[in-house]
Amino acid sequence: MQIRSTDINPEQTYKLLTGIVVPRPIAWVSTRSSAGLVNLAPFSCYTIVSNKPPMIGINIGRKAGVRKDTSHHIHETGEFVVNIGDDTLIDAIHQSAVEHPPEISEAALLGLELIQGQAIAVPRLAIAPISMECRLHSVTPFGDTGAEFHVGEIMLFHVRDDLLHNGKIDTAQLRPIARLAGPNYATLGEIISMQPIAQTPKSIIGAKVEPQ
Repeated sequence: MQIRSTDINPEQTYKLLTGIVVPRPIAWVSTRSSAGLVNLAPFSCYTIVSNKPPMIGINIGRKAGVRKDTSHHIHETGEFVVNIGDDTLIDAIHQSAVEHPPEISEAALLGLELIQGQAIAVPRLAIAPISMECRLHSVTPFGDTGAEFHVGEIMLFHVRDDLLHNGKIDTAQLRPIARLAGPNYATLGEIISMQPIAQTPKSIIGAKVEPQ
């Protein structure tokens, strides 16, 4: 089957791409309005941008041409927190995606405890095993529907003590979740460990492979 991108509308394209680009990590983003209201929402178009300084990026679309509360708050205050949920938090993450009026705090509605930020004014989720306090670096618009890629510089990492070993995150212990298409999520599953590329013996590089 072949599908020409010009033959499908933005909604159909979204459904197609979210089933192709899988699994996707979830940025559970908390923001704070200038009036002090805390918003919470999950976004799965999210990735690493830079390691010096550390930066992450989140693509946030618009609803009926209007910026979502998360994007509006980021533009308004220049700050946000990316919380990382584990497999015990799937329901809360899913429920936080429900659209509410701007005056409703999803964190309060779901009974999630907040901890005041240290590097920024936006609070993080107490229950999240990892949180990253970010200051807005830049916003880049893409496409015709108003999507914007928000890049934030990480000012402070909060990592649960048992997750960090020799400077590395124990992914199995973190038990992260990922987004698939529609209301579907995935857990980590089997971890397949390979030999690090930097340690691959030079003797096997370019070696002739004999047919079996």
